[in-house]
Amino acid sequence: MSGFVEKPEPVEVPGLVHIHTGKVRDLYRNEAGDLVMVASDRMSAYDWVLPTEIPDKGRVLTQLSLWWFEKLIDLVPNHVISTDLPSGAPADWAGRTLICRSLRMIPVECVARGYLTGSGLAEYKESRTVCGLALPEGLMDGSELPAPIFTPATKAAVGDHDENVPYEEVARQVGAETAALLRRTTLDVYGRARDIAHDRGIILADTKFEFGFDGERLVIADEVLTPDSSRFWPAEAWEPGRPQPSYDKQYVRDWLTSPASGWDRASEQPPPPLPQEIVDATRAKYLEAYERLTGLSWQ
Repeated sequence: MSGFVEKPEPVEVPGLVHIHTGKVRDLYRNEAGDLVMVASDRMSAYDWVLPTEIPDKGRVLTQLSLWWFEKLIDLVPNHVISTDLPSGAPADWAGRTLICRSLRMIPVECVARGYLTGSGLAEYKESRTVCGLALPEGLMDGSELPAPIFTPATKAAVGDHDENVPYEEVARQVGAETAALLRRTTLDVYGRARDIAHDRGIILADTKFEFGFDGERLVIADEVLTPDSSRFWPAEAWEPGRPQPSYDKQYVRDWLTSPASGWDRASEQPPPPLPQEIVDATRAKYLEAYERLTGLSWQ
């Protein structure tokens, strides 16, 4: 069992209909039929949405996504219509709310990997493959791959694991033409983002995207290239053969699996609240990622 420790009640806003509460975002529809995405400060780890929030996290994810959308616009259009706050919305939605086109979403997590780690490393150790793609011998945790690879996954419900699948399965589900378009666009966007991050002293090890169709046009949706959807490593500390320092929720994961938390990940019990020092350290990492990537000071 997993999911929300305590699922929040949706905020009621005149003119907005609540559609869905996800791990991180709350989704509404406005009277024009557009989607209103509100990024929360919720934190998820090990398939649980934790009882403790990370201040400013929702704003960081939203503002960083907007920055990346601009950098990628010549490669793929995005779903953002406006960043204006809906009439009647609470003031604390400012900076973390996007009004977006309603798309025909493609039920595939489009993952690009340039380095070997995470679930890709686990599969490689067993079979020398990732999502059925053969890789050379001798790679280790943190190794750079000979070339970036497209390793899709099926989208899971809250509390379930996304499941890595071979490219052929994606082609079977969505058609050969759409599968080829997803692979090409994912790798193009990853390549652009990898180069931009590299210029700022950050390695983009892997990332995942979600796409949908606006008519016949492929559009990138949700969030992009944030510490929630990507592994960012400080380039100066990169050393294959061990887990890499990263700009993400690693402080949270490490504490949850430490004796200090008293939590047994294998049990069905929900994780405990996070101590203040873990909250502060995690917030600092998210802000550092934003500032280092964008060159802007966090306000």
